[in-house]
Amino acid sequence: MNVPILSHSDSPVSPGRRRFLIAGSLTVSFALFPAAKALAQSASPDAAKGLPGDLNGTPSLDAWIRIDEHGITVYTGKVELGTGVSTGFIQIAAEQLQVRPEDIHLITADTELTPDEGNTTGSRSIRDSGTAIMHAAAQVRVLLLESAADKLGTSAEILKIRNGMIAAPDNHTLTFGEAVSGLNLHRNAEPQSQLIAPDRQRVIGQSVPRVDIPGKVTGGESYVQDLRLPGMLHARVVRPPSYGARLISIDSAVENMAGVAKVVRDGSYLAVVAEDEWQAIQAMRALERTARWETFVKLPTPATIHATLLRLPRREIIVDDRHGPARPAAQTLHRRFTKPYLAHGSIGPSCAVAHLDKGKMTVWTHSQGVFPLRSGLAEMLGMKPDDVRCIHAQGAGCYGHNPADDVAADAALIARAVPGRPIRVQLMREQEQTWDLFGPAMVTDVSASLDATGHIIDWQYEIWSNSHNLRIANAGRLLAAQYLAQPFTPAPPEPTRMPEGDGDRNGIPLYNFPNSNVQYHFLSDMPLRVSAQRGLGAFQNVFTIESFMDELATAAHVDPVEFRLRHLDNVRGRKVIEMAASRFGWNPKRLRRPSHGVGFSFAQYKNMMAYLALAVELRVVPETGAVCIERVVAAVDCGQIVNPDSVRNQIEGGILQSASWTLYEQVDYDSERIRSFDWSTYPIMRFSEVPLKVEVHLINQPGAPFLGTGEASQGPTSAAVANAIADATGKRLHDLPLATGGRLCNFAT
Repeated sequence: MNVPILSHSDSPVSPGRRRFLIAGSLTVSFALFPAAKALAQSASPDAAKGLPGDLNGTPSLDAWIRIDEHGITVYTGKVELGTGVSTGFIQIAAEQLQVRPEDIHLITADTELTPDEGNTTGSRSIRDSGTAIMHAAAQVRVLLLESAADKLGTSAEILKIRNGMIAAPDNHTLTFGEAVSGLNLHRNAEPQSQLIAPDRQRVIGQSVPRVDIPGKVTGGESYVQDLRLPGMLHARVVRPPSYGARLISIDSAVENMAGVAKVVRDGSYLAVVAEDEWQAIQAMRALERTARWETFVKLPTPATIHATLLRLPRREIIVDDRHGPARPAAQTLHRRFTKPYLAHGSIGPSCAVAHLDKGKMTVWTHSQGVFPLRSGLAEMLGMKPDDVRCIHAQGAGCYGHNPADDVAADAALIARAVPGRPIRVQLMREQEQTWDLFGPAMVTDVSASLDATGHIIDWQYEIWSNSHNLRIANAGRLLAAQYLAQPFTPAPPEPTRMPEGDGDRNGIPLYNFPNSNVQYHFLSDMPLRVSAQRGLGAFQNVFTIESFMDELATAAHVDPVEFRLRHLDNVRGRKVIEMAASRFGWNPKRLRRPSHGVGFSFAQYKNMMAYLALAVELRVVPETGAVCIERVVAAVDCGQIVNPDSVRNQIEGGILQSASWTLYEQVDYDSERIRSFDWSTYPIMRFSEVPLKVEVHLINQPGAPFLGTGEASQGPTSAAVANAIADATGKRLHDLPLATGGRLCNFAT
């Protein structure tokens, strides 16, 4: 079965399919690809040990790089979420193969074509998949040169790759397709690769225009929401009015409405299928008006949710326990911080398309994990995993676990009920918002002691949080599967151990404290439906740690930047702090202005990814309490930089999103249901509230490992904003969101 997938290319059998239009309009099309099975792992576990990046999981070279007479195709199991990783993968492969980026065709996250790299999460795409592609491409380049040497009767060492051709000194040349003839790339990668030296790199480190942007800004077919297939029907789901509600009855007359093809009911699961989208919406609204439900679940009181979290049963996890020399304490400070539930707030509601054809289910989805999703769907449908294919297509977006997987399950269930025709399911705005998997509410508690010299000698830290990772581990984690006549039970939540962590991510400060204890109170009971949101617990933990570092600096009578540096030995961390302070013009002796403040913050994401420091200048409007961010200056070290513009984009976007969370966002609910169903009931940062100026300064480390940047700015932004508010007002705020009063910013005053 040939099936369309979202691609930035033409057909794989067309020589023109690899056009990479770096200066103009990138063609995004629904191209036809052969449904070849993804390569199985061809190595034993022992054979794969010690391989770089995700080659450990999929060691065969041709799982990543394939070359034929039509050109070069690169495969990755990671997905494009709007961070530019697709362009980065192309640059990495092009560099190591010594070809132009436009010569590379990239296929992402397809359960029949690409390596299984699990979920695209944790800022690990370039670090894990990019590293695998880099080494696979380098090893394929060496094999191509050796094969070409045999064919040309010369030595591989004297061959050069120029303009996509392998050339000998006597000007005899071979194309890659000719060189690969007779060469078996279905072999395991080696632990070591002959990488192109950093000083010879011409593609990595350049701001190559992103391949995913042109179609998005010109209205091209870029998203799964744009997918239209021959004979496609439109469906809408009817969600229960509240958690756990049971469907009693529906009005069967809805099936007689114009255009309605089928009403799908299975237990308390309800959906409608129609010939066009508006007919589906009208039928859905009719079902909503007439359906009768029995409700059971009561939600906790929002005003006391953090007290509720403190009382829930918990599993105790010691995250850090260090005991060094004991010194007398001159003073001890203690604070408690809180975070509300946060929505993903995807601008475009989630969407999926599914097609059951001849016993095979194909699902086009913007899931961040097509392989885990395939397993969950197969279990829910009672099908073999090999009979379910999940193809990633970009969605209108989120970072984290929004309803993308849930709507894929909707599409698959409805497609099973209407076999032979593609089914498109689009969630409504209120469904996207109220049935989101929210970022968990959290409580953090910290106390620290200073000695007479103003150094921290003891650090005690506690975290109360649900799991931040309820991604698809079984069918029961899919919303629809929980409401079937034969429902599936969700897999129980489990903590993710450090250094990745979930609620405890970034719970260990990078600073040098001789005595430290960090305790994670892992809460299995979930008052609201929660899962992964950008940064996981790092957002709250860095907010707490870096806000408290400012309070300790004040107590020690030390400038906040100097206070951080005196507690930090990490050379790369010190460098980003110094650069951010310098580029910002940080001045401990600055003249203060009424209602104006500056704040600083620093963290290394997960203590293993990108280092980031930033400073914020803002103004608080005394009459309204509105917070107006005037400028943000950040410095980042993410190892070797593949695409500088992409790094800046990710940091800038993270700063804006984190500022929105910090100042404005929280989920509203009552004892019956979620009430944040639209943009008036779930406010996000408006254009008028975007910082006037954001600068991102990069520290490149050629030849160093790639470090993820996508979530690096989430935590530091929150604390820098809080510290600047405290500087402007003299009042320290510990409970998010911070700007609960007025919101009008007039930057002209």
